[in-house]
Amino acid sequence: MFEIIYFSLAAVLMVLTLAPLSRSQVWWIRGLDFPRLQLSVLLAALLVVGLVVIRDWTSVTAIALGLLIGCLVCQLWWVVPYTFFFPKEVEAVRAGSHYERLRIMTANVLTPNHNSDGLIKLVHDFTPDVLVTLESDDWWQERLDVIEKDYPCTVKVPLDNLYGMHVYSRYVLSDVNVEYLVEDDKPSIHCFIELPCGQRVKAHFVHPAPPSPSENEESEERDAELVLVARRVEPEKYPTIVTGDLNDVAWSRTTLLFRKISSLLDPRIGRGMFNTFHAEYWFARWPLDHIFHSHHFALVSMTRLPGFGSDHFPLLTELALAPGENGVDDGPSPDEEDKEAADEIVNKAMA
Repeated sequence: MFEIIYFSLAAVLMVLTLAPLSRSQVWWIRGLDFPRLQLSVLLAALLVVGLVVIRDWTSVTAIALGLLIGCLVCQLWWVVPYTFFFPKEVEAVRAGSHYERLRIMTANVLTPNHNSDGLIKLVHDFTPDVLVTLESDDWWQERLDVIEKDYPCTVKVPLDNLYGMHVYSRYVLSDVNVEYLVEDDKPSIHCFIELPCGQRVKAHFVHPAPPSPSENEESEERDAELVLVARRVEPEKYPTIVTGDLNDVAWSRTTLLFRKISSLLDPRIGRGMFNTFHAEYWFARWPLDHIFHSHHFALVSMTRLPGFGSDHFPLLTELALAPGENGVDDGPSPDEEDKEAADEIVNKAMA
């Protein structure tokens, strides 16, 4: 009886591991990109139980345990870069340096959540230079009016469809564009942030819809928006950041493709996952809120802030404009297969 249960669990975990390796954009397959850490834990636990309990080894047993080890290695291959066991991709700011700094807070507020005081307190406590809110509607806009004395430069796109977006900045915002790149009701904001030193930083704030039965049954819209934003990035011209709720995990094939096309760096690599969702369930968390940046920046700090009633934790990142700390070619770059995959994603979504 034990072996039947054991091998059944092993078969299920193998399917859950192998299914995301396909290029299918069906929502439930792409959703399996998310819990890779949780699946790694389950695979490791099942492997240990097998090694401890199984006494009568057969060829079937050996093959099953070998497949479990292979699946565990596969899952860890994706998530280990987002641990302290992997080399850091982004250099930390050296002590005593005096680079110009930029503090950005990203907060998915969860539209039905009405704890605006909690978010405002976090803003006052951590004093970001730029606050980006996602899922913010007219109600949230009215409540956040009180911070405009400190954040006079704003971009407001209140929507009641869970895709509203607001930007509040201490610094001047210029060349502001609100665009609907793929779906008519899913905005993104593109602008320059003008630092006190005079340097302009190109910023892209995004929140594509996730693949899910209640949103889009496939991931093509999300994937296409990320590719389109990646193609707009010009790190050879401007220091650049891309931030927001990507509704995708840091280690997915889509996010990796985004990074290859844009050549942007991920400050989490070698430092941690900074899981921002789901705020209420510690056992089901993954990194959905992201910040990527060009080689012009080094990292001062990155912090997951306390919750304020949303299903997301806010993410606070402080970057330093530090040319030379990271190399121009430190980010990933695309090969021909990546470029063809990006073309296919965009063409399918636009069709």
